[in-house]
Amino acid sequence: MAQQQTAADWPKIADLEGKRILITGASTGIGAAAARAFGANGARVGVHYNASRDKAELVAGDVEAAGGKAVLIGGDVTKSAEIKRIMAGAAAGLGGLDVLVNNAGYGSYGALEDVPMDEGRCQGEVNLMGLARLSQLVIPLMRAQKSGTIVNVTSVGGKLGEPFGSWYHATKFAVEGLSDCMRLELKPFGVRVIVIEPGAIRSEWNEIARDSLIAQSGGTAYGPYARRHAAMLGGAEASSMASPPEVVARTIGKAVAARNPRPRYATGGGAKLIMFLTWLLPDRLTDRLLWRMSQSVG
Repeated sequence: MAQQQTAADWPKIADLEGKRILITGASTGIGAAAARAFGANGARVGVHYNASRDKAELVAGDVEAAGGKAVLIGGDVTKSAEIKRIMAGAAAGLGGLDVLVNNAGYGSYGALEDVPMDEGRCQGEVNLMGLARLSQLVIPLMRAQKSGTIVNVTSVGGKLGEPFGSWYHATKFAVEGLSDCMRLELKPFGVRVIVIEPGAIRSEWNEIARDSLIAQSGGTAYGPYARRHAAMLGGAEASSMASPPEVVARTIGKAVAARNPRPRYATGGGAKLIMFLTWLLPDRLTDRLLWRMSQSVG
């Protein structure tokens, strides 16, 4: 099991001192860990939150205690006017922007037949459209300064699908494709686009996915399968395979600091193995393995 780290013992990463960084969804999980890591390396961090201001304040305090500078930035990434305020607040509070970490997102699970379209649209607004709009707003700033890095946090779920996660996986597949196009478009302007693909991570994401799966499909025709899948998700989070969010934060920090970063970084929770198997195995065998895994606990 990976050793969880705090900002106090985070190793120094070259070229992060003074970087101006906005991290969306930074009040918990991967976003909070990344904010603390950047703060420990002397960065100026915009700690974005939607509803969890109290948690974001704690994260901001950790950033400052570690030697960084923190700016609290609230706003809903599904609302255009608030997205503009998020970007304006970050640019003003940090004195510009060198890095945007698009981390805000969640997993709403349930069989496609059972999930209301409004919930599917919300998933798309948070995981994809908000990310795209924030990127649209930061790109002119980065083009003008001829430098910058956009980090899009996706998932191994952007490369393969599992039962009951259709809307979540659809958004992550979309972010993968969006990022590829952005990377090519922005190359002439010195703006880098990096994809981070976490595996199994211990965070609030897992509980939200399990709860929504039971709420949407636990009492339908899919009920027995949905309940077993929810139990499998819970077991995966509790297992030694799952990594703390600090593992992903370290990867983000190293990717941002790299002179020539890779387009993609699979990290934590069996991500590299999953990516290799996805590449190696034919679709029918992959489907069989994923279904067996889905129903392996119950």
